[in-house]
Amino acid sequence: MSKQKLELTWVGKEEQPRLEPRILLEDPEKSYHAKFRVSGNDIFDNRLIFGDNLLALKALEQEFTGKVKCVFIDPPYNTGSAFEHYDDGMEHSLWLSMMRDRLVLLHKLLSADGSLWITIDDNEAHYLKVLCDEIFSRTNFVANVVWQKRTSPDMRATLGAGHDHIIIYAKNYEIFRQVINKLPKTEEQVKTYKNPDHDPRGPWVSSDYTAQGYRPNQMYKIVTPGGVTYDPPTGRCWKNIESVFLQLVSEGRIWFGKDGKGVPRRKTYLNESEGQTAWTWWPNSEVGHTQEAKKEIIGLFGADNVFDTPKPERLIYRILSLATQPGDLVLDSFAGSGTTGAVAHKMGRRWIMIELGEHCHTHIIPRLQKVIDGTDQGGISKAVNWQGGGGFRYYKLAPSLLQKDKYGNWIISKEYNAEMLAEAMCKHEGFTYAPNETVFWKQGQSTEHDFIYTTTVPVTAALLERIADQMGGRETVLICCTAFLCREEDYPQITLKRIPAAVLARCEFGRDDYSLQVSQLEYQAETGQTELWGGEDE
Repeated sequence: MSKQKLELTWVGKEEQPRLEPRILLEDPEKSYHAKFRVSGNDIFDNRLIFGDNLLALKALEQEFTGKVKCVFIDPPYNTGSAFEHYDDGMEHSLWLSMMRDRLVLLHKLLSADGSLWITIDDNEAHYLKVLCDEIFSRTNFVANVVWQKRTSPDMRATLGAGHDHIIIYAKNYEIFRQVINKLPKTEEQVKTYKNPDHDPRGPWVSSDYTAQGYRPNQMYKIVTPGGVTYDPPTGRCWKNIESVFLQLVSEGRIWFGKDGKGVPRRKTYLNESEGQTAWTWWPNSEVGHTQEAKKEIIGLFGADNVFDTPKPERLIYRILSLATQPGDLVLDSFAGSGTTGAVAHKMGRRWIMIELGEHCHTHIIPRLQKVIDGTDQGGISKAVNWQGGGGFRYYKLAPSLLQKDKYGNWIISKEYNAEMLAEAMCKHEGFTYAPNETVFWKQGQSTEHDFIYTTTVPVTAALLERIADQMGGRETVLICCTAFLCREEDYPQITLKRIPAAVLARCEFGRDDYSLQVSQLEYQAETGQTELWGGEDE
């Protein structure tokens, strides 16, 4: 009997790219570090990556799988509007494929207690929810937060859009619910704590001491210090059994009113409160709005260099306050103007940001330099007493490893030197690049005894004899080369693979822009097909 499932389908869903695991090349001229050290806990090894975010995520996969505590992304909303810094008018099926490919990799990068937070509007929010259900599982859906992004409605709209969605998924919901943080109490909430009985434990608030339902062992009579007897209200019972209640009374944690005759209420002390649980309505008075975000950008760059759709720092601060602790790793693969990195940096979190647009250089780098220098005192800076410090490394994606020559044959790109080639082959073969300064053939390893060596020189029996003489009894080595002139079977601890044949079947080479998958659009234009809801046999 066939098994069916409910899923979102669209034209081109089955076409998934075979990604080439690129290496990342640091540009020290664009990397930036503080000229001073604020404390011994300054975080310097943050990463800003310039390039297609799908390829960049693939480049991070080997090193960072299971290590990212929080992913925040603000992807193109697919509203049909043309933006200066990127094309937001992506056709719907193409948008779904674009998001699916990236979400699959983001899921891999998240730690077991990690979480994904996506801002989106009504145009794609509900499709995105179903897409995330497929990748993360519905059981790991946390919430759909409603963020009040405006202070007044758009008078041109049929109904003014005053909110965006923040869709939240956990890598593992049962783990995440144990680690999500509380929010600190607001000044208004703190003011509600009083101490009318001069309790030595300090200010407190009281709450109802009843619970809904009928539980026989919680249906006792309570006699107040003033001599008044109370039974539980109809349809309710007392919150605890009688022995617990009497213990609370002896500790002074039950309030009977100033005259001792009131209905019992449970005290909660300010100094024992862990904060408040966040709920799913985030008013702009608490987390900012789009105009506030634009003012922050104007404060950094002036009115002539405003980014189109920034998010306010207070919004990112709320997310990272809930989802992370100091030192945790935060990832934003649609970095935009760099708000996520700026806020994470000020909060003492490690961060990785990825951006393909030129505003990586016009907005993000200058912004982070001001954060590091301590001259950015906008956004949340005063709230966290930001003084500067830390740093980041700037990376760009290496070119495709293989390219075609004038005869149509695949060859190693001439832009690769020996070190780049060795690191690239480590990624392709699942090894960690760690060249040994004394043993030339130990360029990387996958286990304590398994190594990899890459060379463009034809491998001869003399070279294999030399390597075999240096190998320990349990050691093995994979040699990647362009050609070999020897018998591999004579060396049982050595495996030989030809480049590029060893990797051609695994990946698509020479593709540097996975953001635009034109073939899907052409296919839809020819067939007239659109996205579908439905069940599909497995």
